Amino acid sequence: QVQLVESGGGLVQAGGSLRLSCAASGRTFSSYVMAWFRQAPGKEREFVASIRWNGGSTSYADSVKGRFTISRDNAKNTMYLQMNTLKAEDTAVYYCAARTIGGGHYNSWGQGTQVTVSS
Repeated sequence: QVQLVESGGGLVQAGGSLRLSCAASGRTFSSYVMAWFRQAPGKEREFVASIRWNGGSTSYADSVKGRFTISRDNAKNTMYLQMNTLKAEDTAVYYCAARTIGGGHYNSWGQGTQVTVSS
């Protein structure tokens, strides 16, 4: 069973930066894809970015390209989301998620961490 624990959320002014972390345990993640999703109040959960644990290929939503960077530290079994030039519309609860390569759905989720960007 995969366990995911997010941290690093908080309150930041527009234009500022935050780094989210997702500590993963319970599996060997070499055959996994890890991702960040977010959900703003009154909106559906949306994809932010993903990374293949083995090889490190990444994918981003258009809304965050050039501002956010996803990465992972194999030794620490931790995934990160560096968020720069934050905007008010980035305010949301951010979740990390995991699925196996070739799996259709993300079936492991963290509890979420709140990110609030003040304008």
